[in-house]
Amino acid sequence: MRNHPAHDTRKRFIGSRVPRSQVSRSGVSRSAVGKTRAAACIVTILALTLIAAPGVQSRPMAEDLPTMTVVDAVGREVIMPQPAERIAMAGRAVLMLADALYLFPGASERLVGVGSITQGKGNFLKAIDPHYRDNTTIFSSTVGPEQIAAVRPDVVILKRIMRNEIGEGLEQLGIPVVYVDLETPAQYERDLQILGRIMENRNRSEELVDYFRSVRSGVQQRTDALDPTVMPRVLLLSYTESGGEPVFAIPPSSWIQTDLVHMAGGVPVWTDTHPGGGWAPVGFEQIAAWDPDVIILVAYRQGVDRVKQRVLSRPEWRQLRAAQHDAVYGFPADFYSWDQPDVRWLLGLQWLATRLQPELFADLDMHSEMRRFFRFLYSLTDEEIDEVIVPLLEGDLH
Repeated sequence: MRNHPAHDTRKRFIGSRVPRSQVSRSGVSRSAVGKTRAAACIVTILALTLIAAPGVQSRPMAEDLPTMTVVDAVGREVIMPQPAERIAMAGRAVLMLADALYLFPGASERLVGVGSITQGKGNFLKAIDPHYRDNTTIFSSTVGPEQIAAVRPDVVILKRIMRNEIGEGLEQLGIPVVYVDLETPAQYERDLQILGRIMENRNRSEELVDYFRSVRSGVQQRTDALDPTVMPRVLLLSYTESGGEPVFAIPPSSWIQTDLVHMAGGVPVWTDTHPGGGWAPVGFEQIAAWDPDVIILVAYRQGVDRVKQRVLSRPEWRQLRAAQHDAVYGFPADFYSWDQPDVRWLLGLQWLATRLQPELFADLDMHSEMRRFFRFLYSLTDEEIDEVIVPLLEGDLH
C-alpha cells in the first residue's frame, strides 16, 4: 500500500477565474437589492473572519509562482497552483469523489481535507491507505467554506450539485474550485480527464478512460444486438426501514441505476413513473402491478443478503413472478454497493449483465473481474484483495 511523505506546507494561493455574471438593472425590486447587499455583507464578514482567525491564513495572489488552468465540468477556467499539492473535497457524495481521486498515484499525499464517509461498511480508502488520517482533516457533513478554507487548499473539488451550498462561498474567498459530476458513464470519462489534469497525470487518466470504455463497450456490444421485445422487464429497488417496516424506492430515469439496466440488456419498468428527482417511494401494490421478470434489491445502510432474506420471507412477495422464478437478486457490494455512481458502477454493470443475460455472459467470471478491477484501479495485490475486499463481499455474486 502507499507511502505517505510529509505534506509541503508552502503558503501560496492562486484564485480561480470565474466568468463574470451579467446583471440587469431593470425591474429589480428593493427586496432583491436588499438580499444582494446582505449576501455581500456575509461574504465580506466571512473573508475578514478568515483573515483574523488564528491558524487560518489567507494565501495572497503570487504572480511569480507557476500556475495551471483546468476547465471543469461547468466549463469554467480555474487557475490553481502548479502542482496542486493541497487538495480538499467535501459535500454530498464525497466518497465518489475520493474514490475517483485515489485512482491516481500520489492522491494520498495531496489530500488535506475530505468529508466524512459514512455509507456502507466503513471507509474503503482508510482500509487501503494506512496514512489516510495522518495529515488529512475530516470534515463534518455540515462543513462550510470557512472550515474548508482553514486547511489552505490549492484547489477544492466538489460535485456540481454543491456549487450553491459550498462552492460559491469558496469562490468568493478566491479559493480555486473545480466542479465535476461523476454521475453517468460519459461524465466519468470527462471527469477522470479533469482529475488527471489536476494531478498532472494525463497518461493515467487516459489509461483509466480506456479501461472504463473497454469494459462498458464489452457489455454493450453484446446487448445492443438484442431484440428489446425479448429483454427481461426489470425493477430495481432500494431498501430502507421505517419503524421496523420495509420502505422501497425507485431511482429516477436519468440516474446511473437506470442506465445500468439498459446497458446490461434489460428494460426498466419504472421510467415512465419517475422521470426525475431523487429516490421515490413505491408501495407493494405498484410493485405487484409491474410484476417484473427480475427484481434487483439495493441496500446502502445494511447488508443486502439480510435484506433479500427478509423481503422473500413475506408471503405477498413470494407471489411475484420474479420470486417464483428465483430472479430476485441482491446487488453486490464490498465496502459500498456496486449500483451507484462510485467507480464500482463498472463492476455493477458487468454483474447485472450476467443476471439479465446469463447465456450471453456465461463466460464472464465476476470474481476474476473484481480482482482485475481492484488490481488495476488501486494497485492492490491479490493478498490485499483477499484481506480487505473479499471478506466484505455480499450479494448474488455466484
